[in-house]
Amino acid sequence: MGTSWNEEVTSFYSLSCQDRRFSKHIHDNVHGNIYLDPFFLQFVDTEQFQRLRDLKQLSLSHMVYPGAVHSRFEHSLGVYWLAGEAVHTIKAHQGSEINIERNDIKTVKLAGLLHDVAHGPFSHLFEREFLPRVLNGSKWSHEEMSVKMIDYIVDAHHIEIDAAILKNVKEMILANSANASQKTMSKKLFLYDIVANGRNGIDVDKFDYIVRDSRACGLGCNFQFQRLMETMRVMGDEICYKANDYLNIHKLFATRADLHRTVYTHAKVKAIDLMVVDALTLANGELGISESIQEPAKFWKLDDSILRQIETSDKQELKEARDLILRMRRRDLYQFCNEFSVPKDKQEHFKDITPQDIVCSQRNVGTTLKEEDVAVSIVKIDLTRGRSNPLERSMRVIANFKSRMSSLVTCCLHFVRIWLSECTPRSLNW
Repeated sequence: MGTSWNEEVTSFYSLSCQDRRFSKHIHDNVHGNIYLDPFFLQFVDTEQFQRLRDLKQLSLSHMVYPGAVHSRFEHSLGVYWLAGEAVHTIKAHQGSEINIERNDIKTVKLAGLLHDVAHGPFSHLFEREFLPRVLNGSKWSHEEMSVKMIDYIVDAHHIEIDAAILKNVKEMILANSANASQKTMSKKLFLYDIVANGRNGIDVDKFDYIVRDSRACGLGCNFQFQRLMETMRVMGDEICYKANDYLNIHKLFATRADLHRTVYTHAKVKAIDLMVVDALTLANGELGISESIQEPAKFWKLDDSILRQIETSDKQELKEARDLILRMRRRDLYQFCNEFSVPKDKQEHFKDITPQDIVCSQRNVGTTLKEEDVAVSIVKIDLTRGRSNPLERSMRVIANFKSRMSSLVTCCLHFVRIWLSECTPRSLNW
């Protein structure tokens, strides 16, 4: 992905060329030249959107992969750009059939730009691990908060926007979440597939973060989203792809799974994540971190700098959290102890392991573990649709082609990892 690759990408992005005298030009290290029209700059040039600069896309993965310091800010710009290119591609090839209007393009691009505007700090561990712990199984999602944040930005900065566009933008952001709402549009449902595809998982959000994360971590990426961007077509009000693109689509999901295995759930990365969650939990009573999650006016002020705030505080109430962060800085991490792969035939009815299960199973060899000494992580990696084949909904497939598709789809991976916060694995006998 050197200079020549960027030049190739720049030549590909030509469909949305228009009068850019008033557009802001940004050079992105993945997509090359990105242009922000004045309408979208109204959102970008707000303190709420600029907050994304202080949210690292991969949390503290840079402590293992030093190059992984990219932020939600550049990812959001990338999704904005790809969303625009996708809808322009469809319009260029099928405009007379499906009547894509100017407001449709504006809606899709704005949804791409703002889809992560209220993302929590430290990637997904804030909403998936920290909040459920301190708020007793909280189901809070950054997608729902993004919808609230958009309304807040529009009101606080007096942005003039058509009510129908605003409503559709929010629906598109929620399209792939558990709280997806009923679509306002009775036609052009394919527009909801572009940013957050709830039907087959193929969307420009993945196109961007898979290439961007791979590049930042110094990993190879065989997936080429340009091919899919060029060949996407609307059939039956749904975005579909040519059957002979099945290998490239499989690479999309396989690369995503590889990133989960090698980066997102890397043993050291996960150890650091566990320590961050513990530190935030210890500091929550004093700092009220979880109290801001329902109010956009408070939530936009919360970012990754909360860790530095804890670390540099002199408050006695934060000593335990501060000591834990100091351990992390000095690489005195929770020790990875063991891993257990759940057999394929047991995955469906497998009961999650808890620290209590680990403590109860230890043998009496002189070292006694307490529940607080043990951290257990349940890791599930699939091709984004659980046990189902994500390729089946993404193509119009001829009958004798299905056997080749199914042979490419790997089974779900489900395993249990165990960390110890104090003891070393060598002192234990399981």
